[in-house]
Amino acid sequence: MMVVGITLSSIATAQKNATFQQYIDQYKEAAIDQMRRYRIPASITLAQALLESGAGSSYLARTANNHFGIKVSGGWTGPYVTRDDDDKDERFRKYSHVSESYEDHSKFLLKDRYKSLFDLNPQDYKGWARGLKACGYATSPTYANRLITIIETYELFDLDEDRLGFRRYKRPEPPVYVAPTRHSVRMVNGVQCVTAREGDTWEGLAKELKISKKKLLKFNEISEDYQPAPGMNIFLDKKAKKAEAQYKDTWHKVQSGESMYAIAQYYGIRLESLYKMNFKDDSYVPATGDLLKVR
Repeated sequence: MMVVGITLSSIATAQKNATFQQYIDQYKEAAIDQMRRYRIPASITLAQALLESGAGSSYLARTANNHFGIKVSGGWTGPYVTRDDDDKDERFRKYSHVSESYEDHSKFLLKDRYKSLFDLNPQDYKGWARGLKACGYATSPTYANRLITIIETYELFDLDEDRLGFRRYKRPEPPVYVAPTRHSVRMVNGVQCVTAREGDTWEGLAKELKISKKKLLKFNEISEDYQPAPGMNIFLDKKAKKAEAQYKDTWHKVQSGESMYAIAQYYGIRLESLYKMNFKDDSYVPATGDLLKVR
Protein backbone atom coordinates (compact mmCIF):
# COMPACT_ATOMS: atom_id res chain seq x y z
CA MET A 1 0.00 0.00 0.00
CA MET A 2 1.25 3.50 -0.76
CA VAL A 3 1.02 6.14 1.93
CA VAL A 4 1.05 9.83 1.07
CA GLY A 5 3.79 11.74 2.86
CA ILE A 6 1.79 13.73 5.40
CA THR A 7 3.74 14.07 8.63
CA LEU A 8 2.22 13.50 12.03
CA SER A 9 3.23 16.97 13.15
CA SER A 10 1.56 18.62 10.19
CA ILE A 11 -1.69 16.80 10.96
CA ALA A 12 -1.55 17.76 14.61
CA THR A 13 -0.84 21.43 13.93
CA ALA A 14 -3.45 21.66 11.19
CA GLN A 15 -6.18 20.97 13.74
CA LYS A 16 -9.49 21.12 11.85
CA ASN A 17 -7.99 21.39 8.39
CA ALA A 18 -10.75 22.54 6.02
CA THR A 19 -9.68 20.16 3.24
CA PHE A 20 -9.71 17.19 5.62
CA GLN A 21 -13.11 18.18 6.99
CA GLN A 22 -14.53 18.56 3.50
CA TYR A 23 -13.28 15.08 2.61
CA ILE A 24 -14.84 13.64 5.77
CA ASP A 25 -18.19 15.27 5.02
CA GLN A 26 -18.09 13.93 1.49
CA TYR A 27 -17.09 10.33 2.22
CA LYS A 28 -18.19 9.53 5.77
CA GLU A 29 -21.34 7.79 4.53
CA ALA A 30 -19.24 5.59 2.27
CA ALA A 31 -17.11 4.63 5.28
CA ILE A 32 -20.20 3.95 7.42
CA ASP A 33 -21.66 1.80 4.64
CA GLN A 34 -18.47 -0.26 4.53
CA MET A 35 -18.57 -0.58 8.34
CA ARG A 36 -22.11 -1.91 8.23
CA ARG A 37 -21.29 -4.38 5.47
CA TYR A 38 -17.83 -5.58 6.53
CA ARG A 39 -17.59 -4.54 10.22
CA ILE A 40 -14.50 -2.39 9.69
CA PRO A 41 -14.66 0.75 11.86
CA ALA A 42 -15.64 3.76 9.76
CA SER A 43 -13.10 5.84 11.68
CA ILE A 44 -10.29 3.58 10.50
CA THR A 45 -11.45 3.56 6.88
CA LEU A 46 -11.74 7.34 6.77
CA ALA A 47 -8.43 7.93 8.55
CA GLN A 48 -6.64 5.60 6.13
CA ALA A 49 -8.26 7.29 3.14
CA LEU A 50 -7.34 10.75 4.43
CA LEU A 51 -3.76 9.73 5.11
CA GLU A 52 -3.13 7.71 1.97
CA SER A 53 -4.90 9.99 -0.51
CA GLY A 54 -3.96 13.32 1.08
CA ALA A 55 -7.69 13.98 1.55
CA GLY A 56 -8.32 13.16 -2.10
CA SER A 57 -5.48 15.29 -3.49
CA SER A 58 -2.95 12.56 -4.33
CA TYR A 59 -2.06 11.59 -7.89
CA LEU A 60 -3.74 8.19 -7.50
CA ALA A 61 -6.91 9.72 -6.08
CA ARG A 62 -7.12 12.32 -8.83
CA THR A 63 -6.26 10.11 -11.80
CA ALA A 64 -7.44 6.66 -10.72
CA ASN A 65 -10.07 7.20 -7.97
CA ASN A 66 -7.69 5.09 -5.86
CA HIS A 67 -7.90 6.47 -2.32
CA PHE A 68 -6.03 3.65 -0.56
CA GLY A 69 -3.00 3.09 -2.77
CA ILE A 70 -4.03 -0.46 -3.67
CA LYS A 71 -1.63 -2.02 -6.16
CA VAL A 72 -2.33 -4.45 -9.00
CA SER A 73 -2.33 -7.93 -7.47
CA GLY A 74 -4.58 -10.87 -6.71
CA GLY A 75 -5.67 -11.53 -10.29
CA TRP A 76 -6.69 -7.92 -11.00
CA THR A 77 -7.62 -7.61 -14.69
CA GLY A 78 -8.96 -4.06 -14.64
CA PRO A 79 -7.25 -0.83 -15.71
CA TYR A 80 -4.28 0.57 -13.84
CA VAL A 81 -1.92 3.52 -13.68
CA THR A 82 1.83 3.49 -13.03
CA ARG A 83 3.58 5.39 -10.29
CA ASP A 84 6.97 5.23 -8.61
CA ASP A 85 6.68 3.78 -5.10
CA ASP A 86 8.97 1.15 -3.57
CA ASP A 87 10.04 0.42 -7.14
CA LYS A 88 9.86 2.39 -10.36
CA ASP A 89 6.65 2.34 -12.44
CA GLU A 90 4.63 0.21 -10.06
CA ARG A 91 1.07 -0.56 -11.11
CA PHE A 92 -1.88 0.73 -9.09
CA ARG A 93 -5.52 -0.15 -9.62
CA LYS A 94 -7.72 2.35 -11.41
CA TYR A 95 -11.42 2.64 -10.54
CA SER A 96 -14.38 4.16 -12.32
CA HIS A 97 -15.75 5.56 -9.06
CA VAL A 98 -14.35 6.31 -5.59
CA SER A 99 -16.92 3.91 -4.10
CA GLU A 100 -15.14 1.04 -5.87
CA SER A 101 -11.93 2.03 -4.11
CA TYR A 102 -13.66 1.91 -0.71
CA GLU A 103 -15.16 -1.49 -1.53
CA ASP A 104 -11.80 -2.85 -2.67
CA HIS A 105 -10.14 -1.59 0.51
CA SER A 106 -12.66 -3.47 2.66
CA LYS A 107 -12.17 -6.68 0.70
CA PHE A 108 -8.39 -6.24 1.00
CA LEU A 109 -8.75 -6.29 4.80
CA LEU A 110 -10.76 -9.54 4.65
CA LYS A 111 -7.55 -11.43 3.85
CA ASP A 112 -6.35 -13.96 6.43
CA ARG A 113 -3.45 -11.64 7.20
CA TYR A 114 -5.85 -9.24 8.95
CA LYS A 115 -8.21 -11.82 10.42
CA SER A 116 -7.20 -11.01 14.01
CA LEU A 117 -8.49 -7.44 13.65
CA PHE A 118 -12.07 -8.64 13.47
CA ASP A 119 -11.82 -10.09 16.98
CA LEU A 120 -11.43 -6.53 18.30
CA ASN A 121 -14.26 -4.38 19.59
CA PRO A 122 -15.59 -2.39 16.58
CA GLN A 123 -15.18 0.77 18.67
CA ASP A 124 -11.53 0.06 19.50
CA TYR A 125 -10.02 2.33 16.86
CA LYS A 126 -6.65 2.36 18.64
CA GLY A 127 -6.52 -1.43 18.59
CA TRP A 128 -7.38 -1.45 14.89
CA ALA A 129 -4.77 1.19 14.08
CA ARG A 130 -2.03 -0.66 15.94
CA GLY A 131 -3.24 -3.99 14.60
CA LEU A 132 -2.97 -2.78 11.01
CA LYS A 133 0.63 -1.81 11.66
CA ALA A 134 1.37 -5.12 13.40
CA CYS A 135 -0.14 -7.06 10.50
CA GLY A 136 2.15 -5.28 8.07
CA TYR A 137 -0.32 -2.99 6.34
CA ALA A 138 2.27 -0.19 6.26
CA THR A 139 6.01 -0.08 6.89
CA SER A 140 6.12 3.36 8.54
CA PRO A 141 6.81 3.02 12.29
CA THR A 142 4.45 5.96 12.96
CA TYR A 143 1.56 4.67 10.84
CA ALA A 144 -0.69 3.66 13.77
CA ASN A 145 -0.10 6.93 15.63
CA ARG A 146 -0.85 8.93 12.50
CA LEU A 147 -4.20 7.18 12.10
CA ILE A 148 -5.04 7.71 15.78
CA THR A 149 -4.12 11.39 15.55
CA ILE A 150 -6.46 11.90 12.58
CA ILE A 151 -9.30 10.02 14.28
CA GLU A 152 -8.99 12.02 17.48
CA THR A 153 -8.45 15.40 15.80
CA TYR A 154 -11.64 15.02 13.75
CA GLU A 155 -13.52 12.92 16.33
CA LEU A 156 -14.09 10.16 13.79
CA PHE A 157 -14.64 7.73 16.66
CA ASP A 158 -18.18 9.12 16.86
CA LEU A 159 -18.91 7.21 13.65
CA ASP A 160 -18.13 3.97 15.50
CA GLU A 161 -20.38 4.66 18.50
CA ASP A 162 -22.78 2.08 17.15
CA ARG A 163 -21.59 0.14 14.12
CA LEU A 164 -25.15 -0.09 12.78
CA GLY A 165 -25.73 3.61 13.21
CA PHE A 166 -28.59 3.33 15.72
CA ARG A 167 -27.38 5.96 18.17
CA ARG A 168 -30.32 8.34 18.35
CA TYR A 169 -34.00 7.47 18.30
CA LYS A 170 -35.64 10.55 19.80
CA ARG A 171 -37.41 12.92 17.48
CA PRO A 172 -35.20 15.98 16.93
CA GLU A 173 -36.58 19.27 18.22
CA PRO A 174 -37.68 20.83 15.99
CA PRO A 175 -37.78 18.14 13.28
CA VAL A 176 -35.55 19.22 10.42
CA TYR A 177 -34.98 17.54 7.10
CA VAL A 178 -31.47 18.17 5.82
CA ALA A 179 -30.20 16.40 2.72
CA PRO A 180 -27.71 18.11 0.41
CA THR A 181 -28.23 15.51 -2.29
CA ARG A 182 -30.80 12.83 -3.02
CA HIS A 183 -30.49 9.48 -1.29
CA SER A 184 -29.16 6.62 -3.41
CA VAL A 185 -31.46 3.62 -3.60
CA ARG A 186 -29.72 0.26 -3.21
CA MET A 187 -30.72 -3.35 -2.60
CA VAL A 188 -30.43 -5.11 0.75
CA ASN A 189 -31.72 -8.68 0.96
CA GLY A 190 -33.65 -8.18 -2.28
CA VAL A 191 -35.48 -5.09 -1.04
CA GLN A 192 -34.91 -1.48 -2.09
CA CYS A 193 -33.60 0.75 0.66
CA VAL A 194 -31.68 3.96 1.36
CA THR A 195 -29.29 4.91 4.15
CA ALA A 196 -30.60 7.50 6.62
CA ARG A 197 -28.56 10.64 7.15
CA GLU A 198 -28.24 13.11 9.99
CA GLY A 199 -31.40 15.22 10.12
CA ASP A 200 -33.61 12.87 8.08
CA THR A 201 -37.30 12.67 9.01
CA TRP A 202 -40.01 10.30 7.85
CA GLU A 203 -41.82 13.24 6.27
CA GLY A 204 -38.77 14.30 4.30
CA LEU A 205 -37.92 10.79 3.15
CA ALA A 206 -41.51 10.11 2.13
CA LYS A 207 -41.59 13.27 0.04
CA GLU A 208 -38.26 12.61 -1.68
CA LEU A 209 -38.85 8.91 -2.30
CA LYS A 210 -42.48 9.41 -3.36
CA ILE A 211 -43.86 6.93 -0.86
CA SER A 212 -46.34 7.56 1.94
CA LYS A 213 -45.03 8.05 5.46
CA LYS A 214 -47.50 5.42 6.63
CA LYS A 215 -45.95 2.82 4.35
CA LEU A 216 -42.41 3.77 5.32
CA LEU A 217 -43.25 3.29 8.99
CA LYS A 218 -44.98 -0.01 8.27
CA PHE A 219 -42.16 -1.40 6.12
CA ASN A 220 -39.59 -0.38 8.72
CA GLU A 221 -41.65 -1.61 11.69
CA ILE A 222 -41.29 1.59 13.64
CA SER A 223 -43.45 4.28 15.26
CA GLU A 224 -43.41 7.89 14.10
CA ASP A 225 -42.30 8.75 17.64
CA TYR A 226 -38.82 7.68 16.56
CA GLN A 227 -37.01 9.37 13.69
CA PRO A 228 -34.51 7.61 11.37
CA ALA A 229 -31.06 7.31 12.94
CA PRO A 230 -27.97 8.10 10.83
CA GLY A 231 -26.75 4.97 9.07
CA MET A 232 -30.06 3.15 9.46
CA ASN A 233 -31.39 1.10 6.54
CA ILE A 234 -34.73 2.57 5.41
CA PHE A 235 -36.69 -0.01 3.43
CA LEU A 236 -39.10 0.95 0.68
CA ASP A 237 -41.01 -2.33 0.69
CA LYS A 238 -41.77 -5.18 3.06
CA LYS A 239 -38.67 -6.88 4.40
CA ALA A 240 -37.95 -10.58 3.89
CA LYS A 241 -38.48 -13.30 6.49
CA LYS A 242 -34.84 -14.35 6.51
CA ALA A 243 -31.46 -12.97 5.51
CA GLU A 244 -29.67 -13.54 2.20
CA ALA A 245 -28.40 -17.01 1.28
CA GLN A 246 -24.80 -16.04 2.07
CA TYR A 247 -25.75 -16.02 5.76
CA LYS A 248 -27.08 -19.59 5.72
CA ASP A 249 -24.33 -20.98 7.93
CA THR A 250 -23.52 -17.72 9.68
CA TRP A 251 -24.51 -16.65 13.18
CA HIS A 252 -24.71 -12.99 14.08
CA LYS A 253 -22.59 -12.18 17.14
CA VAL A 254 -24.27 -9.42 19.13
CA GLN A 255 -22.13 -6.35 19.68
CA SER A 256 -22.36 -3.98 22.62
CA GLY A 257 -25.57 -1.94 22.52
CA GLU A 258 -27.20 -3.80 19.63
CA SER A 259 -30.94 -4.33 19.73
CA MET A 260 -33.02 -6.94 17.92
CA TYR A 261 -34.50 -4.12 15.85
CA ALA A 262 -31.06 -2.88 14.79
CA ILE A 263 -30.04 -6.39 13.76
CA ALA A 264 -33.27 -6.90 11.80
CA GLN A 265 -32.76 -3.63 9.92
CA TYR A 266 -29.13 -4.44 9.19
CA TYR A 267 -29.97 -7.75 7.49
CA GLY A 268 -33.27 -6.56 6.00
CA ILE A 269 -35.46 -9.09 7.80
CA ARG A 270 -38.72 -8.74 9.67
CA LEU A 271 -38.38 -8.30 13.42
CA GLU A 272 -40.98 -10.97 14.16
CA SER A 273 -39.10 -13.46 11.99
CA LEU A 274 -35.84 -12.74 13.80
CA TYR A 275 -37.47 -13.54 17.13
CA LYS A 276 -39.06 -16.74 15.76
CA MET A 277 -35.84 -18.01 14.17
CA ASN A 278 -34.16 -17.76 17.55
CA PHE A 279 -37.09 -19.05 19.62
CA LYS A 280 -37.36 -15.74 21.45
CA ASP A 281 -40.20 -13.37 22.23
CA ASP A 282 -40.22 -9.58 22.39
CA SER A 283 -39.18 -9.66 26.04
CA TYR A 284 -35.73 -10.90 25.01
CA VAL A 285 -32.92 -8.32 25.15
CA PRO A 286 -29.76 -9.51 23.36
CA ALA A 287 -26.58 -9.49 25.42
CA THR A 288 -23.13 -8.77 24.06
CA GLY A 289 -21.71 -11.96 22.59
CA ASP A 290 -25.06 -13.71 22.02
CA LEU A 291 -25.24 -15.68 18.77
CA LEU A 292 -28.37 -15.20 16.67
CA LYS A 293 -29.57 -17.03 13.61
CA VAL A 294 -30.56 -14.71 10.75
CA ARG A 295 -31.50 -17.28 8.12
